[in-house]
Amino acid sequence: MSDPLDETNVLKLSKNEAKELLQKWREENTRNSESVRDIWLNTDFGSSLGDEKWQVLEQVCIAAIDLHDNELIKECLQQLDTKFPNSGRVKRLKIMAKLELRERFEDALQMYDQMIVKDESNSLLYKRKIAILLAERRVPEAIKELCEYLKKFMNDTEAWLQLSDLYIEEQEYSRAAFCVEELILANPHNHLYHERYAAIQYTINTADSLELSRSYFSQALRLNPNNLRALYGLLLSANSVAALPKTTSQKKRENLRLANWASTQITQLYRQSSDDESRINAMEGMLANLQITPNST
Repeated sequence: MSDPLDETNVLKLSKNEAKELLQKWREENTRNSESVRDIWLNTDFGSSLGDEKWQVLEQVCIAAIDLHDNELIKECLQQLDTKFPNSGRVKRLKIMAKLELRERFEDALQMYDQMIVKDESNSLLYKRKIAILLAERRVPEAIKELCEYLKKFMNDTEAWLQLSDLYIEEQEYSRAAFCVEELILANPHNHLYHERYAAIQYTINTADSLELSRSYFSQALRLNPNNLRALYGLLLSANSVAALPKTTSQKKRENLRLANWASTQITQLYRQSSDDESRINAMEGMLANLQITPNST
């Protein structure tokens, strides 16, 4: 249900279905701006929302800002401002609508700085500053702000992921790896974090990092044996470790067996999901080209 809905589908939603869908998107932090606006404009909620009306209005206001719908922005802000005349949340929406939307970014940053002085625990204000810096492609400044933000809100996994992405964009792979280490410490059973860390180590491409890459791709597969990206990563990293000059003959054989196992698992997953024999044969040929032929001993 996270995909944008066309108007026909929106009109088929009952009030309760529309209410539940909007709540689901809020909980998932999913914008779906066009669908949110369509639901609001095509559903007569009446008094069925109760106190939830104000959360929905904030959600609709953000959607309207995304869509540059000035009439709807005005309608939402008027109702919210009347209900909460001194609210910091409403003030933040006003800054988004009246400054950010008009690309008055420096004015918006100054306003957020003033609000942070009064409310240092408001994580949304820091996130708006970071969003502005990213919109202007001021990546080094965004990285600095994210680092400061994470000193105060260390448990924000989305922020760690974003900081990791920015470090990768700046080719600072060791720092990107540190960010993912924090995520793994916070959630050691998330196979995607292990896969991500392994991919970064593979990119660093030193002897030690390739060993780490292979180990973390292996752990990702222990947590989720069907992780296709981790299988490809294990195939590549095991082959790379086998090809290192310092690798002993025994370790080379072990790594080649591991790469061969990964190749077999990839083939099995493809066969389970596709009946196209030509496509499977092409994939098997590609995997064969990735394999290192062991030297006869």
